[in-house]
Amino acid sequence: MKIGLMSAWNTNSGASIHAEFIGREWVKMGHNLTVFTFYRYSFHGTAIVGEDEDYVIRCFTTSNYKEPDLDARPFLTTDYEIFVTEDLGMLPYDLLAKIFYPHIKRKAKTVTVIHDGELKKDPRFYQFDWDAIVCFDERYEKWVKTAYPKDRVYVIPYPCHPLKLVSEDEKIKLREKFNLPINRKILFFFGPAAKYAVETIPVYIELSKKYPITLLLVSKNEEALSGFEKAKDKIDVIIKEETPSLSELYNYLHAVDALIFNKPSPRWVVLSSTLYQCIGSGTPIVALSSGFTEDFKDEIFKYKNFDELKNALIDIFEETERFKKIRENAIKFVKERSAEKIARKFIELFEKLLES
Repeated sequence: MKIGLMSAWNTNSGASIHAEFIGREWVKMGHNLTVFTFYRYSFHGTAIVGEDEDYVIRCFTTSNYKEPDLDARPFLTTDYEIFVTEDLGMLPYDLLAKIFYPHIKRKAKTVTVIHDGELKKDPRFYQFDWDAIVCFDERYEKWVKTAYPKDRVYVIPYPCHPLKLVSEDEKIKLREKFNLPINRKILFFFGPAAKYAVETIPVYIELSKKYPITLLLVSKNEEALSGFEKAKDKIDVIIKEETPSLSELYNYLHAVDALIFNKPSPRWVVLSSTLYQCIGSGTPIVALSSGFTEDFKDEIFKYKNFDELKNALIDIFEETERFKKIRENAIKFVKERSAEKIARKFIELFEKLLES
């Protein structure tokens, strides 16, 4: 199958993570993939975190760039029978519309993957006649069906990073690689979202009276850097100003004892690409109970207040039955939502469209 995918790629955005997980699986399956993505000077996300594959073409800006631009030539000259967009609102959709009907839709079935959590006010967002509209779960489906024909809306879950576990010996080697303490409990915070975890630092200071705790921050976010820097006189803190690639992120995850995710709910439907990105590591995730965690049940540790956060960390440190059960549930969840399985669901949809 020949697939054209217009999306963020090799950046640290949720749309990029989704596109890469399924797109790379399509390539493994033997499908012919072309990725149309953002120029390096105008992209969706805060950093480019990977090297582009030979099937990647950088040919447009974000929709909110000061002078939006799209090079039409790759879209016109590339051969594809399925055309997919991810997170349309970030793409230069007015420029895309100029070639959508006379060129793209003439040669391909068209699919859009919805990342927005609510109806958009801008009517230009709805100018495309998609053959299929994909959303992640029933929360998204509820509002999507108010804007698009119900028989064209499909629910395909967000994919997880493939399961990748390490032994205790490998964990120690990774700690040595990163110059991390071997015999301490290491709590991990990374990326822009780490700024929300600053308010939780008093919990770790309190727990450090009983457990040897180190906080590891890997981020370039100024609020996070400042907040964790100020805590250094009260608890052991290691700060690395980096935006790690996916492989390096997993090295960090495998070196630590838990990932902390304290991001509060927005007013719209949302999910956390970070959690889907990280859960395949097998490292326990401790997350604030919010809209970002509604699609998880007992696969992660959820907390509503600081006492529940503290108890979750104690369960992890002591490796209680609750810890073992959540770890078991997480592994099962990753297998059920594997990138391979989700990519196949998309292929089944594409085959259905091509038959119609």
